[in-house]
Amino acid sequence: MSNDTRIAVDVAKAVFEIAISDREGRVSRRERPKRHQFLPFLAQQPPATVVMEACGSAHYWAREIQKLGHQVVLLPPHHVRPYIRRNKTDRTDAKGILEASRNDDIRPVPVKTVNQQVLTSLHRLRAGWMLERTARLNTLRGLLRELGVFIPVGSREVVPAVWAVIEDADSNLPDALRTIFAEACREIREIEARVRLAEQQLASIAEQLPAVEHLQTIPGVGLLTSTALVGFIGDIQRFPSGRHFASYLGLTPREYSSGLKRNLGRISKRGDGYLRTLLIHGARSVLVHARKQQPDRLREWANQLAKTHVHNKAAVAVANKLARIVWAVWKHERPFALMARAA
Repeated sequence: MSNDTRIAVDVAKAVFEIAISDREGRVSRRERPKRHQFLPFLAQQPPATVVMEACGSAHYWAREIQKLGHQVVLLPPHHVRPYIRRNKTDRTDAKGILEASRNDDIRPVPVKTVNQQVLTSLHRLRAGWMLERTARLNTLRGLLRELGVFIPVGSREVVPAVWAVIEDADSNLPDALRTIFAEACREIREIEARVRLAEQQLASIAEQLPAVEHLQTIPGVGLLTSTALVGFIGDIQRFPSGRHFASYLGLTPREYSSGLKRNLGRISKRGDGYLRTLLIHGARSVLVHARKQQPDRLREWANQLAKTHVHNKAAVAVANKLARIVWAVWKHERPFALMARAA
């Protein structure tokens, strides 16, 4: 088996589809090992390039395959899909992975380390709990509104207001709902405790990561954003410039150009939506504090932008700027230095 050999793997829960190619456009061998047979099969193969989609469990398998001496390439699934011809089956998926791997324009996904996956797991769990908490709060507020009880705006107002209604014997809340509403309030408090635990774990891990410490010196970048960036991005050196990094996060305009006519539209929203959301929230914080704090060059620029653009558009522009600053701080491994306001 030559060094040009590529082994395409369609990862599954039980049975894996393997297509081995020794030259472009040709599948010389196919195998369908079960999960427990997968690694022993690859251990018997000479060193080759193993190609997979970056889907569930792919990073684990990639780490294990690298230990066997193979080179691993993970491809974004949405870039592989156009190469799948006719019906979607395991065989056509494996062939499509092979064809996509030969396209140099498709950038591979870096293999995540275990430490990165610890960070991403904490963020995913926390985000899920926050969605669950929001759903519970909205449900309580909506049900009480139907009974003539109106709760002020703000998530922190809901549980105290509900408890006050439950404990008020003269309130309009039917007795049949008091016990179940109290249970819903306790459930919300339990979810909030889980969120705090996840944040404590993130803070503990962040103390051991110099990159997180440097990133937190940037205005609008706190514990959540910095740890999420380190967890989901991993190696910032793979981005040649700050603009490439901002584009990866979907913070640069879509382009519709032809000939001499160039049209730039809304932001592309490609990449990880969670990271983009965190940066935009951080940008909103920068815009709010730009009016209150002693202005530096960044906040002065943000303040001027807010005067000429609607708030959401200004927030996205500031998020784009923050992404470029993140790239520079992370790449050069030094804290962000606030520059004094230009004279």
